Amino acid sequence: MISSLFLTGCSSDSSGSDGGNSDDHTTVTLWHNLVDSELKNLEKTVQAFEEKNPDIKFKMVYTASNESSDEKLLTAIAGGNSPDVAYFDRFKIASWAAQGSLTDLTDMAAESGITEDMYYPSAWEQSHYKGKLFGIPINVGSRLLFYNKDHFKEVGLDPENPPKTISELEVAAEKLTLKDGNRFKRIGFIPWYAQGWLYTWGWAFGGDFYEEETGKVTANDPKIVESLKWMTDFANKYNVEDIDGFTNSQGEGGMDPFITGQLSMKVDGNWSVSNIEKFKPDLNYGVTPIPTPTGKDFNTWPGGYAFIIPKGSKRVDEAWRFLEFTGKEEGQRLLNENELYSSMPSVNKTSDYTKDPIQKEFIDALENSHHRPAIPEGQLLWNELVDAVQNSIRGNGTPKVNLDKVTDTVNKALEKYK
Repeated sequence: MISSLFLTGCSSDSSGSDGGNSDDHTTVTLWHNLVDSELKNLEKTVQAFEEKNPDIKFKMVYTASNESSDEKLLTAIAGGNSPDVAYFDRFKIASWAAQGSLTDLTDMAAESGITEDMYYPSAWEQSHYKGKLFGIPINVGSRLLFYNKDHFKEVGLDPENPPKTISELEVAAEKLTLKDGNRFKRIGFIPWYAQGWLYTWGWAFGGDFYEEETGKVTANDPKIVESLKWMTDFANKYNVEDIDGFTNSQGEGGMDPFITGQLSMKVDGNWSVSNIEKFKPDLNYGVTPIPTPTGKDFNTWPGGYAFIIPKGSKRVDEAWRFLEFTGKEEGQRLLNENELYSSMPSVNKTSDYTKDPIQKEFIDALENSHHRPAIPEGQLLWNELVDAVQNSIRGNGTPKVNLDKVTDTVNKALEKYK
């Protein structure tokens, strides 16, 4: 969910790499990193757009993952060879907008009737920087607590009444855990496993990571400190080294410990549902909102992508016509069919997902969702928060001291953008 735009690879079209014009159409170049069903959805979307706009043809360029991807796009922009459209991680929009690398879409969106009320607020806000729109939100994810119903029955917990409060989560975790000496046969829950980031728990505890009015990071919000102290207490109770021994022996895909039955509960995203269907379709599990201290005010947080127009595009008008198409219901349905959730509630509420009780839970959770701060130093904040968690659960500084450091470090880095 936080992957970069990936920029090496080859084109699916034999036309020139920079796009261009012919007598009967303009060629727009689109860079993307999609494969499998997501790529098929993009191809269907482009085809539908071209049928409605016969004067525009697309050159789609697959751009595979590598460490230097961001530099390659920046180099292309600086050299006047940027693509016209790119499929781009919303998490990075603020950083790139601050560098002057993205086209401001604010006026074009307003003229086209693309407005805030059409989207989930978290997706819309994360597509902005300093009040200007730089991306059209395409999709969102969602995070919930997964739990194994058979494990619940085994230890006398009600599988139809999963934990709602942090206290109930702690009780369930203890009952579900099976340990032989230093070795876990099964572990009930690990707060920082899978999607158990500090963002997850900081928001669950009622904290805020950023103050919009002052433009300051507030990672040391007392509620966030409280959430990290809770994670640290958990690490001390179950011995973080023993937990590490457990998690280090696990895998992904079919070897996910929740799928293999070695982990009873985890916070994870809707994308994990397809893994369960693929590797353990008979798994008896449920999903429920991420517990909070009060058992109320449940929330989630989505990542997701947007279409952007890199600075220097020679075909901004044609590129915008595509962004306008994908920014409204028809384009959003085509892009997200049978794969992802749309960034538009109206699309999700009328999709086949609502017929699936598991998928519906994820969609319903999006009504109260947060987003990572739309700041130029979003990656630095992410990295610092990860370090704060690892240091705290291992006894290297208290949660308060570590989060004070995060706050100071990122706010100092933000000074240069004022």
